[in-house]
Amino acid sequence: MKILILGGTRFLGYHLVKAALARNHEITLFNRGTHPSPSENVETIHGDRNRDLDKLQGRRWDAVIDTCGFVPRAVTASAQLLSHSIDRYVFISSLSAYADLSANGVNENAPLATLTTEQLEQANAIDSSGQGSGSAYGKMYGGLKALCEQAAEEVLPGRVLTIRPGLIVGPKDYTDRFTYWVVRVARGGEVLAPGRPQRFLQFIDVRDLAEWTVRMIERQESGVYNANGLDSVVTMERLLEECKDVSESDATFTWASEDFLLEENVTAWSAMPLWLPEEAAPHLKGFMFMSIDKAVNAGLSFRPLDDTIRDTLGWYKRERADSELEAGIDEDKERALLHLWHQANDGT
Repeated sequence: MKILILGGTRFLGYHLVKAALARNHEITLFNRGTHPSPSENVETIHGDRNRDLDKLQGRRWDAVIDTCGFVPRAVTASAQLLSHSIDRYVFISSLSAYADLSANGVNENAPLATLTTEQLEQANAIDSSGQGSGSAYGKMYGGLKALCEQAAEEVLPGRVLTIRPGLIVGPKDYTDRFTYWVVRVARGGEVLAPGRPQRFLQFIDVRDLAEWTVRMIERQESGVYNANGLDSVVTMERLLEECKDVSESDATFTWASEDFLLEENVTAWSAMPLWLPEEAAPHLKGFMFMSIDKAVNAGLSFRPLDDTIRDTLGWYKRERADSELEAGIDEDKERALLHLWHQANDGT
């Protein structure tokens, strides 16, 4: 098959290229060229999707994978231009597209987030400046992803495959939310850990997501699918213990309460990755318990957790060892927090 990828050089895009090439597909990338190509065996067309879509005219692909659509106007433009050039439009959305994540078991039929007209105008203004990214849109992110999904379907009814991933982890993850724990535990010593050890996590290895997405394209599937790891399987304690086993470190874990972390202004999800306060963030209670039954029934499968940890650590050592992590707390702050916790709880 001939597959066009909008983006295709970072994290999920990188692994989509690798997965597609491994299955002997012909890949074309369309991006601004700000990051290296994942392979020499791909064609790259350099351009900005806000200004240079005409560079794709006159070509034919079996499918396009849109990894970087953030505002509906841009998705509408790419879908319209490619409408006669592709059979399938694959849009990478997000579980954040749902309106309500407070309950467990949210499936593909749940209501989606919405935006006001003013918010949409603001998002379009950001995107037009050439600085658009998921983080730039903040609280608008979920609503924008929902509108992008609708934009693609309006242009190409019945020809859109929408995939809503949750937390994506593994090699090449530039957010470092999962990587922080892999690296921190490998360093050893006393590790500050958040909340209840038995709190469940839900995430997906980027390679599992990429390989399944390519198989779905091969089968010419359409519709909407949540794509995440199995829920109620991996706890925070299990993750940290497996990180310790894989790295053969001497790490020990001190579990600080959520009240303590909040009182000390430890920011959930960024300073303390993978932590969503159970009492302070009830609106996100279901984010780690999303229903993925539809995707599993469509062939989504998962590699062992220790493989994800081992490969993430190996990638970090090869390519990132000299750079600061984008998530997590630094050693000095962690040491200070541990001291405060022990003072309050055991007098040491």
